[in-house]
Amino acid sequence: MSRRKIRVVGAMLEREPGRYLITQRQKAASLPLLWEFPGGRVNEGEGDEQALTRELKERLGLDVIVDEAAGSTHHEYPSYDVDFRVFHCRLKDARQDVSHAKVNDHRWVSLEEMSTFKFPDADARTLAKLLDLDS
Repeated sequence: MSRRKIRVVGAMLEREPGRYLITQRQKAASLPLLWEFPGGRVNEGEGDEQALTRELKERLGLDVIVDEAAGSTHHEYPSYDVDFRVFHCRLKDARQDVSHAKVNDHRWVSLEEMSTFKFPDADARTLAKLLDLDS
């Protein structure tokens, strides 16, 4: 039986220089209450940028502009594989507020501060890569 493969996109959404949005998963979600780059699954027939724009609007009520790729990683969870791609993003309007309709909480943090939050393995591996590139 082949393993399930999931393509996921995440945002390095910068509101002010060096401060990025991270969100906390809901209590009832898989990997509950862990922090992550905001984003979600790519649907069949959907491009990465299109999926990321849709997910940020649905989950956080944010309208964004997706810029260049920031990094990617592949991670094998016990029952599925994740192909995780992160993109630099910007708010279309800096005055937008983050909705908590589909997340438990959010923070605007520096890359270094992210290491103090507990992330799912795929996000954590991507963050480690980004920190290595940053230093």
